[in-house]
Amino acid sequence: MEKRTIVAILLSIGVMYAYSFIFPPAKQVPPAGSAKQGAVSSATVATAPQAAPIAAAGAPAAPIAVPAQPAGAARDITVDTDLYSAVFSTQGAGLKKFVLKKYKDVAGPKGQGIVLVNETAANRFNLLSDSRELGLNPTALYNVSGSDLKLTGANKGTLEFTTTTPQGIVFKKTFTFSGDAYRIGLTEQVQNVGSAQVAAPVHLLQTSRVIDQKAGGGRYEVYGPSTLTDNAVKSEKLDSLLKTPVQFDKNIVWSAFADKYFMESVIAEKGSIAQVRLSRPSVDANLRDIASPTVTVAPGQSAAVSYALYYGPKDLDILKAQGSRLEEVIDYGWFAAIAKPLVVFLKFLYKYTGNYGIAIIIITCILKLVFFPLTHKSYKSMKDMQKLQPKMNELKEKYKNDRDAMNRAVMELYKTHKVNPLGGCLPMIVQIPVFFGLYRALMYSIELRHAPFYLWITDLSAKDPYYVTPLIMGATMFIQQKMTPTNMDPVQAKMMLMLPVVFTFMFLNFPSGLVIYWLINNVLTIAQQMYINKSVAD
Repeated sequence: MEKRTIVAILLSIGVMYAYSFIFPPAKQVPPAGSAKQGAVSSATVATAPQAAPIAAAGAPAAPIAVPAQPAGAARDITVDTDLYSAVFSTQGAGLKKFVLKKYKDVAGPKGQGIVLVNETAANRFNLLSDSRELGLNPTALYNVSGSDLKLTGANKGTLEFTTTTPQGIVFKKTFTFSGDAYRIGLTEQVQNVGSAQVAAPVHLLQTSRVIDQKAGGGRYEVYGPSTLTDNAVKSEKLDSLLKTPVQFDKNIVWSAFADKYFMESVIAEKGSIAQVRLSRPSVDANLRDIASPTVTVAPGQSAAVSYALYYGPKDLDILKAQGSRLEEVIDYGWFAAIAKPLVVFLKFLYKYTGNYGIAIIIITCILKLVFFPLTHKSYKSMKDMQKLQPKMNELKEKYKNDRDAMNRAVMELYKTHKVNPLGGCLPMIVQIPVFFGLYRALMYSIELRHAPFYLWITDLSAKDPYYVTPLIMGATMFIQQKMTPTNMDPVQAKMMLMLPVVFTFMFLNFPSGLVIYWLINNVLTIAQQMYINKSVAD
């Protein structure tokens, strides 16, 4: 293959044809499943059950011109838009650097743009194309039409990379950009200028640099690959991929690699992803081998597969606009149906307040007001139960040797005083899904990242640098605990008083936006409890 490559580069078309006439090429081996897996590509997916082969387009009226092979060293092409700056290389037609402009690594004027891709080794570029059956080398040199792009607003631009393989395949990669969108189009076209039909999948290789999650900070609390396949999002642990690669081949919609706030994703268009194979070729790298269905091209014909690419923030509204259920990359857990509307409402309040901290306080007050009747009923029921505690203790002492009689007497006591023993629990249970939904919404909202509140709190997604709000939150939780009616024995009551201490330590490193929510909720609960105690006393 190396000899044939040199011949294809050095000889002209006429000499190549003459050479082929004198020394006929060896008969091609049927490619479906016959080639061995290469060092960086996975096995072919010609037998993937759900992916129909991509049919070739009709033969062109005129012979396809074979582009001259590129010579010399690789060069870089820069694409600069309102939202990002990207650097592509003619080596592999790969993405070597991608920087977001609207988001910074640290808050304040010293912050630099978020770097999603930054590679110098060609075999670790993003978006490399590979097909051993077609003779396509991931790091082959490409010709490129055009030069650097500068796009603003709705202006669009394209980059077209072309290379020719020893098997007589002209392979073309076309990227489409817009000045005001994170979405990038990618079309891979296979033109067969040889004398035999070819049939093989094309692999798109995505290498993501893996860093130490602990050293990376809060942004890497969520970190790793995920794939929407077979109608469910599958997320894999990076550590497990070091031991065993994972493969998906059923109804793949997209494949992504994401941290808590940012992501990159390859999205299928018209079933263009047949298989995704996840592996860790080294400790500092995660490889996603994304294979197309089998591309079948007769001599003189061409076929293409297309993808949508997304390199950008995990913003719920932006992800929804991409379609393909891409917003499901944000893991809101079991309470996603509640968390997503709360995120939308939070952003709505921000339009009028201009401060996400104030928006959090408003949404906390609204939720407290909505659930006031339930909370009032719960605390009133607990207060009534507390009043009955002395009589219940008398019954326990009277019937200490007859449990059935004691239970009947206690139930009669409840009935006489019209007290429901579950009245204090059920109203609180109803509120739990909303609480956890808001918790997840605040924990994973990119909107809070580097969003200032007031005074010393300059980033609602980071912990309070002086631990003031967590300590105040712990104090309010202790006051709330003391005010809450209880029918527990003294030992249990003392154990419950340890909860504020435990929660305070937990919240020391929580995002300050979440601590503010809990603190305001506690203050409102204390005020509510004071009102209930007064109304019951009256």
